[in-house]
Amino acid sequence: MGGQRPSGGGRAVSGGSEGGGVPAASGPEDFMANSGRACGWPRRTKQGPVRMIAPEEVPGWVVYEDARLLVVNKPGDIVCHPSKAGPWSSLVGALREYARLEVVHLVFRLDRETSGIVVLAKDGKMASRLQTAVQERKVAKAYVAVLTGELAGPVTVNQPLGDDTASPVFVKSCVRPDGQASVSHFTPLATGGGFTLARVVTETGRKHQIRAHAQWLGHMMVGDKIYGPDARCYLDFIDHGWTEALAAKLLLSRQALHCAEIDLRPAGLDQVFTAPMPTDMREFCVSRGLTP
Repeated sequence: MGGQRPSGGGRAVSGGSEGGGVPAASGPEDFMANSGRACGWPRRTKQGPVRMIAPEEVPGWVVYEDARLLVVNKPGDIVCHPSKAGPWSSLVGALREYARLEVVHLVFRLDRETSGIVVLAKDGKMASRLQTAVQERKVAKAYVAVLTGELAGPVTVNQPLGDDTASPVFVKSCVRPDGQASVSHFTPLATGGGFTLARVVTETGRKHQIRAHAQWLGHMMVGDKIYGPDARCYLDFIDHGWTEALAAKLLLSRQALHCAEIDLRPAGLDQVFTAPMPTDMREFCVSRGLTP
């Protein structure tokens, strides 16, 4: 039945649950008044803290570099896209400075609090080639995530995603019947203590796809401020920063999601890039006895 959450190791069926809605809006002001969203439309009125990058950090992130590609292992507290705070406030800006290039092309982005492999192209032709490969689903990506609850077996979530108009957080997505087709495969690597270390492979690349699908499954991601126990955790973090109250609710200071592998061989490039699980996730897993 469309929209019904699977139990245990069952397979999620196609179709979506009922999505939230707000009254029709004639413009940004009406939209905000009706939705009660936390962020301005089309841009947010208040941003979270920006972590500035020290130039000496960047070389340690580089996984691979040649004349056309730059591949890095992004920490879980860095935004990808340029910001108004200058080049050292974003991954793209810092890598442009590091490579001494006028432009670097971000091919695969990650959310600020998601760590792992990010691929950038140094020229437009390579960027176009890889972006086309992504659109044609010729790039394979695999993640590791720490989920709440214990998955009994592999689960595929085939549920459409769209804007969560009922959420106080503007950027939040949810399963809804009028959303875009989205498919995620969750495979448990280790379980114990009420948690699951899972490998996640996506067939599509929607906004917040893994996080939204994990929440829909009833196995929200550890540390997720938006798709965790309460989306207002994100608003509290924006207003007050990381607090003891948030630590008690979320257990980890960022979502436990890491892009562990990007395989470009289906795109015609003989390259597979990997990055080990970062320290914060690894220590959390060890403390809970989650060893694959």
